[in-house]
Amino acid sequence: MFAIVETGGKQYRVQEGLEIKVEKLDVEPAKEIVLDKVLVVGEGAEVKIGTPYVDGAKVVCEVLGHGRGKKIIVFKKKRRKGYRKKQGHRQWFTALRIKEIQA
Repeated sequence: MFAIVETGGKQYRVQEGLEIKVEKLDVEPAKEIVLDKVLVVGEGAEVKIGTPYVDGAKVVCEVLGHGRGKKIIVFKKKRRKGYRKKQGHRQWFTALRIKEIQA
């Protein structure tokens, strides 16, 4: 069974046992969190599509920890003006393990 959930303004396709990194959530590590914004849930020919969310569907996750992602470089330049600006950025994330999908 799979589900498509929305969190942090992004959508993720999840299955039981899968580990994902989402935008940082304000939850302690080793706690459980319930994602209730489920857009699609099902398996094979029995797929439920929500309008916009599936009623009664939720995904139970375990918080593994928090961290920061890979560094990206933001570089801006205007030609012939002598303007150059270099800046780095590392995005915070929360690692989740999917424990259960309830349809």
